[in-house]
Formats: sequence, structure tokens, C-alpha cells
Amino acid sequence: MEINKHDRPKTTKSAAGSTATVKLIEELEGTMEMETEQPDSVCGGAEAVLSLQPTSSVSIAYHSLFGPHDDLILLELDEKLLPDVLDHRVTIRGQLDEDAVLRTQSRTYAVKFVETSNSILLILPSDQSALCGNKQDCDEKDRDKKVVAPVIKVAPDVMELIEVAPRLDRLRMLLSENPYRFDEVLMENNNRSLYRWDDLIEKVQASDDELITGLQALSAVEIDGHWRIVDENYSKHAFANSVLNDWSLNGLNESEVVGVLQSDGFSHKIAQHCLRAFGSKVEEGVWRLDEKRVCVHFARGILRGGKMRVDNFMGEWMEEDSGGNAGKF
Repeated sequence: MEINKHDRPKTTKSAAGSTATVKLIEELEGTMEMETEQPDSVCGGAEAVLSLQPTSSVSIAYHSLFGPHDDLILLELDEKLLPDVLDHRVTIRGQLDEDAVLRTQSRTYAVKFVETSNSILLILPSDQSALCGNKQDCDEKDRDKKVVAPVIKVAPDVMELIEVAPRLDRLRMLLSENPYRFDEVLMENNNRSLYRWDDLIEKVQASDDELITGLQALSAVEIDGHWRIVDENYSKHAFANSVLNDWSLNGLNESEVVGVLQSDGFSHKIAQHCLRAFGSKVEEGVWRLDEKRVCVHFARGILRGGKMRVDNFMGEWMEEDSGGNAGKF
């Protein structure tokens, strides 16, 4: 990772628990000559390079542990992402059949390898004594010795981040494997194809905020710790009750609606979910059904069956919408 003059070396930890030192990198051009460490030199570390003043110079030398170090990979960051990285607020995710992405709390970034035309030298910070050849190499007490910045690796490429849209199609696919059905309360439940929040975070390439938005768009509900989408027939039955009971769609009494739905076999959780998913709270205990959300819900259910003629679709849509609101949209 490239860090400018004012940044300090820190350590960051990935979600998997592996630790990698944030490297201080200085790309050096011109006529600087690379040499090997000499007995009369002292390790100045990356700080010696970062503190260089105009017209001044510092010697660059191969560290005694210089090598390919394939376990060290450079990540080039936009300055606005540095706080998230340094404060351990990012994770890298990706299944075996997917490209890796880096996630912050609110955004998702594709990770790409980019070759560089110039040599990038990795210089250890002076406090990394464990990686020095011996203690004397990094002893700065001898001020008479020439300061040398030890290079441990020459990097041919770096990783860069490109902001991408969250891949929420996988979220829909996962939740569609086992939707919550009307007769599920009468069946023995099992955890096959059920996903908790942590499972979705592992499997869906989206930030936490983007995943929450995706769950809301699918009208998903958390039941017994698992995120589910509700089967279409379940929702239809709930809407039918509003018509059969002659409820005012602009003033639904929460306790009455939940009570009637529960008597019809709905769980308390699902009854409340229907109000939240397709309505808006007017005041405490009173909800208004959102006509547009209901109509769009019915339309999507019809179109899941495949392509159809517009007139056939409109006829079926009007029939599904017992409230007669589909024609408005």
C-alpha cells in the first residue's frame, strides 16, 4: 500500500485473522545506486526515506533478507479508505468461483492486480527489528555510521480497488431456495438452505449497508435467526383478509390485523412483517397500506412465470389486485 509522507506504519488484521504489516513504500527514480549493506552503515528504515528533504539523499541497500516474499502483496488505496483499512474495518470476500472483493461498511470494491512500469521498493520501518538481519543492523545509536534504507523486496505489481455495485442477485438466489410458506408452521422445520446474517455476509459480495438494502428490497424477514422471503401465496392470503374483513386500507388497526391473521394460521412475526413490508405507520398502532407496493408485489409475482402478452398480464394483474388499484399504475 502506498502511504504518503504524513502516514505512519501500522498493523492491520483481516477478517480471517491473518496479520499483515502495512508497508511504507517509496518509489525511487533517478540515479540512486543500489548497494549491499555494509558493516559501517546503520538501518534507517522507511522513516529515513519519508523524512527526506529537497536536495537531500539517502543510500538504498539490499536487506540481508531481500527476496521475492510472495506473501507480501501491495495494495494501493484512495486516501479516503485509509481510516477503514488501518482501523480494521474492511474484509475481503469471495467464493471459489468468484473474484475477490473488498468490503467496507457501506461500499464494495473489486480487487484487481495491476503491473507497474517502475520498480517499487519495499523498505522496512525501523521498528521492525524482528525482520532485520541482526540487532546491530538496526541500531541507530551510532550516529557516525551512514544511514541506509534496507530494501526487502522489489514489487512488480500492486492491487488496486475499483468500486462496484453489490452482487445482490446471489442474495435473491439463496433466499429463494427455501421461502417461508403458509404451511411451514405445521411442518417439522430443518435448517437446510437457511441462512443467518453471518452466512449471507460470507456468501454475498456486498457491504453491510448494501446487504441490508437488498434484504429490504426483497421484503425479507428474520425468523428464528434466519433470513427468509415470504412465499407469494402467503402474502396473497394476508391481502385477501383486508378485503374480506372490510378494513380501511388507510387506517389498519395493528392489533386487530395481527389478531385476525394469527387466527388464520399466520405467526405473529409474519403478521407484523406484512404490515412493515407493504404499509407505513400512520401513528402508534395504526398503519396505512401502500397501494403501489402491493400492486408492484402482485406484478412481480405474475412476471416470475415468464413472458406474456401485455393484455394477458394486465387482465391477470387486475384479477390479483382485489383492491382495484392496479389500474392506477
